[in-house]
Amino acid sequence: MTYLKEGDKAPNFTGNNEKGESISLATYAGKKLVLFFYPKDMTPGCTTEACNLSENYEMFKEKGYDVLGVSMDPEARHQKFIDKYELAFSLLADIEKETIEAYGVWGPKKFMGREYEGIHRTTFIINEEGIIEKIFTKVNTKEHTQQIFTE
Repeated sequence: MTYLKEGDKAPNFTGNNEKGESISLATYAGKKLVLFFYPKDMTPGCTTEACNLSENYEMFKEKGYDVLGVSMDPEARHQKFIDKYELAFSLLADIEKETIEAYGVWGPKKFMGREYEGIHRTTFIINEEGIIEKIFTKVNTKEHTQQIFTE
């Protein structure tokens, strides 16, 4: 779905996290970043994916990665999601779809025969210099951490 390719410079983004703090790609300068886009807080697949990444957050940190999730949910809903599932990382509230569109993960989807526009579950691995090293368009929500470290 995304037009970005491995080796491309990651598009800059700026937005608020669940606490209303402004964060951007520059916030993660000098770190590797797992930037994952998901459709909606509190839904089964999104919860499974976020919990898998959170349960393995220490491994990400040990390997020099930080993790950031992005959806169109507002800050308050992100905070409820983090609190309910004790997520270890921040979530970007991209209500205006600026980051979602910059990364090319918005588009037509099908579910139960119905077509609609939405976020395509996609993960970008961005290196310390802001270059996209890996893109996952077929995310395994139950084993996403393993997928990231083995592919």
